[in-house]
Amino acid sequence: MPNIAAVGVGSNIDPEANVEKAKLLLTQEFKILALSKLVKTKPVGKVNQPDFLNGAILIECNLNREETIKILKSIERKMGRTVSPDKFGPRIIDLDLVVWNGEVIDPDFYSRRFLRHAVREIIPTLKP
Repeated sequence: MPNIAAVGVGSNIDPEANVEKAKLLLTQEFKILALSKLVKTKPVGKVNQPDFLNGAILIECNLNREETIKILKSIERKMGRTVSPDKFGPRIIDLDLVVWNGEVIDPDFYSRRFLRHAVREIIPTLKP
């Protein structure tokens, strides 16, 4: 039985192009079931940087959770994202596993309204 997951996506470096490229790379690895609207948001933590473009993508896969996360991080690296000591700095792309088979697994879901809204748009039946 396939797994269903919500992936949070965000970028503030050429965000329109990089979010689009991430969606394309995700389609090469997973079945895309739904896309939320993309919204511009102010940066969190480090405010002296460009706004982010954020949304969520609902995927289906036959991998386990850890393998899915590895692929998401691999896509980030393919796109040029490097690990930075500044957790809140600018980024080419950010792909985070937020919901796994109906269970919220990313605490940012509870603290970031834009993420909750995007995930609930693609999973309207979610009951965290």
